[in-house]
Amino acid sequence: MADTARLDKYLWAIRVFKTRTEATDACKGNKVRHNGTPAKPSKLVKVGDVLEIRKGSVQYIYKVKALLEHRVGAKLVPDYAENQTSQAELDKLRAPIETFFLKRDRGMGRPTKKDRRDMDIIWDNLDASAEDIPDDIAFRFGITDEDSL
Repeated sequence: MADTARLDKYLWAIRVFKTRTEATDACKGNKVRHNGTPAKPSKLVKVGDVLEIRKGSVQYIYKVKALLEHRVGAKLVPDYAENQTSQAELDKLRAPIETFFLKRDRGMGRPTKKDRRDMDIIWDNLDASAEDIPDDIAFRFGITDEDSL
């Protein structure tokens, strides 16, 4: 087995990215750091290196335990890379989505200024129940008393 492996191929092999192209694009987009410095896809990885990968809002940290050339099954990944990501970072994956969707009839187009103001009223009353939203606004956006915001 070789003493080094390409960074993009290694990230793909340990299943950080679904395709090697995604791994390459992440490296080119400065989303991957190798031992604290931004890394190109062709950077050579050695055992003991620390890789920091930004995916969405989460910063993953992996320590290279062993090198490999081909993609392995998910159960074998811990043999090749140690996940050192903090629990606080992993909790970001379970964060509640802070958006809501209002029911709009198909073909209505973009919201008018009045619709936008009404949506802002609903947004400001998110912690309240549907009963606190004026009835005419609730009716226009399809919110019923059974809906809890």
